[in-house]
Amino acid sequence: MAPEMQKTSMFIEQSPGDYENGDISESLDDDGRAKRTGTWLTASAHIITAVIGSGVLSLAWAIAQLGWVAGPAILMVFSIITYFTSTLLADCYRAPDPVHGKRNYTYMDVVRAYLGGRKVQLCGLAQYGNLIGVTIGYTITASISMVAVKRSNCFHKHGHNVKCQTSNYPFMVIFACIQIVLSQIPNFHKLSWLSILAAIMSFAYSSIGLGLSVAKVAGGAQVRTSLTGVTVGVDVSGSEKVWRTFQAIGDIAFAYAYSTVLIEIQDTIKSSPPENKSMKRATSIGVSTTTLFYVLCGLVGYAAFGNDAPGNFLTGFGFYEPFWMIDFANICIAIHLIGAYQVFAQPLFGFVEGWCSRRWPDSKFITREHAVVVPCYGVYYVNFFRLVWRTAYVIVTAVVAMIFPFFNDFLGLIGAGSFWPLTVYFPIEMHIARTHIPKYSLRWTWLKILSWVCLIVSLIAAAGSVQGLIQSLKAYKPFQTQ
Repeated sequence: MAPEMQKTSMFIEQSPGDYENGDISESLDDDGRAKRTGTWLTASAHIITAVIGSGVLSLAWAIAQLGWVAGPAILMVFSIITYFTSTLLADCYRAPDPVHGKRNYTYMDVVRAYLGGRKVQLCGLAQYGNLIGVTIGYTITASISMVAVKRSNCFHKHGHNVKCQTSNYPFMVIFACIQIVLSQIPNFHKLSWLSILAAIMSFAYSSIGLGLSVAKVAGGAQVRTSLTGVTVGVDVSGSEKVWRTFQAIGDIAFAYAYSTVLIEIQDTIKSSPPENKSMKRATSIGVSTTTLFYVLCGLVGYAAFGNDAPGNFLTGFGFYEPFWMIDFANICIAIHLIGAYQVFAQPLFGFVEGWCSRRWPDSKFITREHAVVVPCYGVYYVNFFRLVWRTAYVIVTAVVAMIFPFFNDFLGLIGAGSFWPLTVYFPIEMHIARTHIPKYSLRWTWLKILSWVCLIVSLIAAAGSVQGLIQSLKAYKPFQTQ
């Protein structure tokens, strides 16, 4: 019979050997959990994996709606806002002192420590609602990239005028099967290798998109661009210009948001140097790297395609040749989204498993670990509740993605509802509470103004998302292949 052990936490793996050898203090952190081994480098990989999604390839479209002036300016503004509020949130990981205080393992724990009350439930609703939406959206987006590989080969073989329609559904099933396996990774602490691989993939396909855009510009392609973006009366109507501007601002704002998983990422970092110092360094590297890629891909993409920039110039076939490079780029997108799915799913997994273990502490199905020897790996602890719950979650997200293939439009609405509270409001309010900033002081006033401005941006983006969702619903044909 396989050896069994009773875990004290659903978030960590504890090896019995540590206790037998008397090395408890060396193998555990100050909170009694397994010693954290993450660094600013692994945290940077998590951030880049979470932030640089395949949406980087749609920034040319966003810049096309805003133009040469507003587009780059909005990109820089939101990069600065994201960096600033992320540093505020990093200081809240421990409470009340950012270096020696008690650890908070999740975003909800941080809000509970500094604000408390009903705001904890509001934080949980915004965070986990966003995480569920993102995982469904990634299932759809990854399948689109997989389909793009098959279509690219079809176009190369039969010509660019052939429809080459292919259903997304088989590829959603493939993606879900991969996620069922990867979802058995116990927690965020074991995820570093996958995030590093995903980060490398994001650099690869972003670089390919950038390189192809540069080649098109160097080739002397004649395109129309302007200081204010798409032209009313030529490219779009007046109302379309307004809605597209709203959507573009929302796309850029949400392209930077990773606050939903910031605390969970910080909880993987070892305590020396202090976690907040390492996290701020990781944030600086992650946001600056992201901004560089965003600006390059957005501006060069706009220069290559002009006001006719597609929503995604790899899956939307802004390029057809060289087809093998398009194939490789889309494979990189799919691999990146496989890793990104786990980055966003792990906090949700941990939340549900932690709640269940506290609710039913005597349930062997929920708490017991079964040690299994895996060749070339070692001992892996199987938890039947984790196996069943995570498998069921992946299946449900895949089914929802199949039923509602326009869910990415709805994801924009979810993002609009979570961007302001998670990226701006809670970090600012907790900073005010932690540092005891006097009410109506100059710093208090500017922080409040920043919060209100970002709320307006979220409302504007939500309006654009609703309009886009309505258009998708009108055009939706459930039995048409994608």
